[in-house]
Amino acid sequence: MFYLTEVEDHIRVEPKLFGLPTLEAVDMQLRETYLDYYDKELGQVISVIEVLEVGGGVIIPGDGAAYYKTSFKLLVWKPEMHEIVYGAIAEIASFGAFINMGIMRGMIHISQTMEDYVSFSKTSTLTGKATKRSLKEGDLCLARIVAISHKGEEPKIGLTMRQPGLGKMEWIKEDQMKKEKEAKKALAIEAKTTKKSGGKK
Repeated sequence: MFYLTEVEDHIRVEPKLFGLPTLEAVDMQLRETYLDYYDKELGQVISVIEVLEVGGGVIIPGDGAAYYKTSFKLLVWKPEMHEIVYGAIAEIASFGAFINMGIMRGMIHISQTMEDYVSFSKTSTLTGKATKRSLKEGDLCLARIVAISHKGEEPKIGLTMRQPGLGKMEWIKEDQMKKEKEAKKALAIEAKTTKKSGGKK
């Protein structure tokens, strides 16, 4: 989920930026420091939106940089359990698929790709035995986050597409059209039955 969050930190401004106005130097250092930064509590930093306040600078003996107590606003994305995400299949493997969510990648185990028995083919596609539905690199999908592990520098995100309204976009459209067709058929049968009974149910 996307958040706008305010953060307070002591920003280490390198000597190469000393010739700039303090606010500009801090802003540049923030963008460099927080580029692709991930924190378990904060999330993945997408952008430094605004520098809100910069305090006085402090130089620590033995360190040529200056430290400024700074409050600033960040745009972050933090994966949340049960959140629905949209992305493209980036890679197909024998054990499942990796989906690129733009900011991070998640993994869908082969058993969670669709409501079917799924097999991996030599053409790097996952195919359902009964439905004949296939999943390949580049397919656009909706998935739900079902697991988040923070072992390592980046979180490992587990996803599922075995729920109504999830999966490859074409499948979702097909299912929706099927439901609409079934609903129209049911209404037609009901109207026909009502007509035969003289308008009485």
